[in-house]
Amino acid sequence: MNESLFEQIQTDAKYLKLDLPSQEIAQLAVDKGMSQESIQSVADTLSYLKDKKSERNVSTLLKLSRLPLKEPKTFENFDFSQIHGQHVESLKNLPVLTSMYAHKNMAFIGPPGTGKTHLAMAYGRECCKQGKKAYFLKATELNQKLTDARKSGRENSTIMFLVKPTCLIIDEVGRCVFDKENTRMFFDIIDRRYNKEGPNTMIFTSNKSPDKWSEYFSEDSSLLCAIDRIFDEAIVFMIKGDSYRGRKREMVALTSGESMASLSN
Repeated sequence: MNESLFEQIQTDAKYLKLDLPSQEIAQLAVDKGMSQESIQSVADTLSYLKDKKSERNVSTLLKLSRLPLKEPKTFENFDFSQIHGQHVESLKNLPVLTSMYAHKNMAFIGPPGTGKTHLAMAYGRECCKQGKKAYFLKATELNQKLTDARKSGRENSTIMFLVKPTCLIIDEVGRCVFDKENTRMFFDIIDRRYNKEGPNTMIFTSNKSPDKWSEYFSEDSSLLCAIDRIFDEAIVFMIKGDSYRGRKREMVALTSGESMASLSN
């Protein structure tokens, strides 16, 4: 018998929350006189069940992430050929999720239509595929969420909800102004995530460079501390260039009959 086969069964059983140590499985095989083919069948069955459970988990994580499902933004459908520069390989290596496991934040900064949100969403989707929680919301939605939490007395539960995801994506920083109370709640989220153990990352997208972010928050002294926490050993991708939007658009010039009539007169 191949010992690694028993270890495979133990690993898959553990994923399925079954207590089956490899030694116990091997003893069962001896007691029942099981052939290698029989053990392989058990291993194949548990492997199938593990894959089915993994698929369901990923599906659930994607549904809860608020990432688009009908037309998902992935690394596979991002046009990396449009990105050039000395450090382009760092962008192409994003699917490895190094930043998440290294406990680093990221920011994609640049003009509209250059792929910032696509890359952020693709990263969040990859996290879900690896069984990690991701959560996406725009800065305007975050601002409203914090306001609603204050009105209903759910400040702490809302903050904890936003601390839990392994990957928290905040899109379009600079589209709204956070009042003083929302600013303090936002900084509390950052502070708690900064001290969180395990794989953890925050991703920001913005048309504004970080040195302009103070214009959109109402607590200057706290802001300086929070930005330090955000960008402490962070990776910031500064993307320049023209918008991708409309590049597949067809322009069809037409003239109406009425216009033709006016021209003939």
